[in-house]
Amino acid sequence: MGMWASLDALWEMPAEKRIFGAVLLFSWTVYLWETFLAQRQRRIYKTTTHVPPELGQIMDSETFEKSRLYQLDKSTFSFWSGLYSEIEGTLILLFGGIPYLWRLSGRFCGYAGFGPEYEITQSLVFLLLATLFSALTGLPWSLYNTFVIEEKHGFNQQTLGFFMKDAIKKFVVTQCILLPVSSLLLYIIKIGGDYFFIYAWLFTLVVSLVLVTIYADYIAPLFDKFTPLPEGKLKEEIEVMAKSIDFPLTKVYVVEGSKRSSHSNAYFYGFFKNKRIVLFDTLLEEYSVLNKDIQEDSGMEPRNEEEGNSEEIKAKVKVSYFFLRDSTLMNSFLCFFLFAVLIGRKELFAAFGFYDSQPTLIGLLIIFQFIFSPYNEVLSFCLTVLSRRFEFQADAFAKKLGKAKDLYSALIKLNKDNLGFPVSDWLFSMWHYSHPPLLERLQIMFTLKTNVMKDFQFLKLYVSLLHISVHFLNENLFCA
Repeated sequence: MGMWASLDALWEMPAEKRIFGAVLLFSWTVYLWETFLAQRQRRIYKTTTHVPPELGQIMDSETFEKSRLYQLDKSTFSFWSGLYSEIEGTLILLFGGIPYLWRLSGRFCGYAGFGPEYEITQSLVFLLLATLFSALTGLPWSLYNTFVIEEKHGFNQQTLGFFMKDAIKKFVVTQCILLPVSSLLLYIIKIGGDYFFIYAWLFTLVVSLVLVTIYADYIAPLFDKFTPLPEGKLKEEIEVMAKSIDFPLTKVYVVEGSKRSSHSNAYFYGFFKNKRIVLFDTLLEEYSVLNKDIQEDSGMEPRNEEEGNSEEIKAKVKVSYFFLRDSTLMNSFLCFFLFAVLIGRKELFAAFGFYDSQPTLIGLLIIFQFIFSPYNEVLSFCLTVLSRRFEFQADAFAKKLGKAKDLYSALIKLNKDNLGFPVSDWLFSMWHYSHPPLLERLQIMFTLKTNVMKDFQFLKLYVSLLHISVHFLNENLFCA
């Protein structure tokens, strides 16, 4: 009876207090859920002290133990940094940190001769101060992670001077992009009339396309050195593979990641007929047909299949790509539409200490970060599940192309080089991993089948969860 009485009392409060209470409650619910999942995974790290029989031929005990200890240290760090972040966010909300920073921004603008009518100018000062605060409070955690944990396990390659120079450079570059884009977005919202959400959505879409297009050529080189992959067998094999699957590859780069860390990776980027591949130099240091010795000795070696069905798999991958692209566009448009619906509600601003004014930037912050948080959690989980499905589809595609052995050895090499732990708690993995754990991925490579109908079933689940989130926002937070 006491619990129900408390809930009744909560819903009898004014709307702004219900909103504030619901935001805090949901934030701590998510934090406790994340902590519960992390503890399940930590228990796996502690109790799994021997190489699983399935991996006995491809992972030695020394590497397994190094990986286990590395992940335990990362787990401990994640717990304390997560707790700090949650407490910091709660204190900022409870003690009115957001309205205080807005008033402070107004005072700075006043010193420069800008009055309250210069809302966009004040918004930019607010953003500058907020990002500066975030950078300073996050700096000790970043230093500890780099110079204690990564250093202890042999990954860090940075000096303190390089680290600080890099951090300052990142902050400056971020401001050079964030402030002009934010000012234009705020201006569009203010002059856009009843359909401003359409113009704002189109603007953010264009900005995203431009940033992705120029990132590797103009932004990333400010931090790392990119050089074309030298002519040779590796480049030739990459180009032949790209041509065989109609991948419009234009360039292959090597990025000097070794000056930061000994972690290895690779990625591709670009639009339409202009795709580029980037390989970390750490990935190439031990390149020799990717662990051929492991491949030959392993008892789990996969069998290559004929290429006859590769077109079917390729079509499914394309379907998934278009689904993800269209879902992202739909999500972005939906968010701006809901923002347009909610921005006029004064109780939203009052809930966070803005009783006499409703700045557009603060509205964006409140709605996108706090009010949409249930929706964002659902969306994040759906995208994680979808990404994992894409990985399995990609594995199936490689298998149909007759590249299962190459993929097999590449996965093992990446896992060993980065000290990835091959065993995961199923619930932690389901919630967090956009890429399947090594053991699961290798096991499924032997029985891998894809089904297009499952993609449409996932689409139905995805749309249903979006509907539930929007319904929650409408019915539970804004009911009279």
